[in-house]
Amino acid sequence: MAAFPSEMELKSTFPAPPTQYINLYSEESIRRGRAPRPPPPPPVHSEYSMFGVPFGTDEPIIRPLESQSIRRLYPQSYDQRRELKKLNHSVLVNFMDLLDILIKCPDSSKRTDKIEDLKLLFINMHHLINEFRPHQARETVRVMLEIQKRQRHQIAERLERLEVCVRRQVTEALSSLSDSITSTADIEHLLRSSPEEEKLKPESVTPKQEHDRVSSLDRLMCSIVDAL
Repeated sequence: MAAFPSEMELKSTFPAPPTQYINLYSEESIRRGRAPRPPPPPPVHSEYSMFGVPFGTDEPIIRPLESQSIRRLYPQSYDQRRELKKLNHSVLVNFMDLLDILIKCPDSSKRTDKIEDLKLLFINMHHLINEFRPHQARETVRVMLEIQKRQRHQIAERLERLEVCVRRQVTEALSSLSDSITSTADIEHLLRSSPEEEKLKPESVTPKQEHDRVSSLDRLMCSIVDAL
């Protein structure tokens, strides 16, 4: 099977394979400065799209339902837990009503109305749940910081234990070394001050005494030879 020429491969509408992109950032290319620079981030205008939904840069993280043209089913000041329980109860009641409609008259227009009611209930429940996202993010960061703090405390405690162990070993080594130095010095002192050692040391002889001793030996030898 014949391979496609490189010109045809470059004209493909699909992106290049990952390996081909990775090869552009090899160590040699980076060292020689041949690696392509990353593309700049796209400019952020007043609006951007995420998952096909337009968002504004000045909008809050969780947009209110009114800004999305959705009817709110709970008051402005509310308790999330209480409202979620009420919405959950309403979902169950409307679902039972929908089942009753499907059993008795499935072709009735009330079926579509109940489906829309259920959709609105779920949207309100989802919005209430999303309002916990900032709290969840803060709690996640707090837990991460606590884990890092605990890990650093454990590392510091291990370092302190190692420091105590090293200090003890160094102190024992120094004490044993000082004991050996003291014993060696005592032995040398005893050897220097031993009377037996003093007796074994030869007496110091001056050159004049050595010359007189040799001369007396010569005279004795000469007298012996004369006597023969």
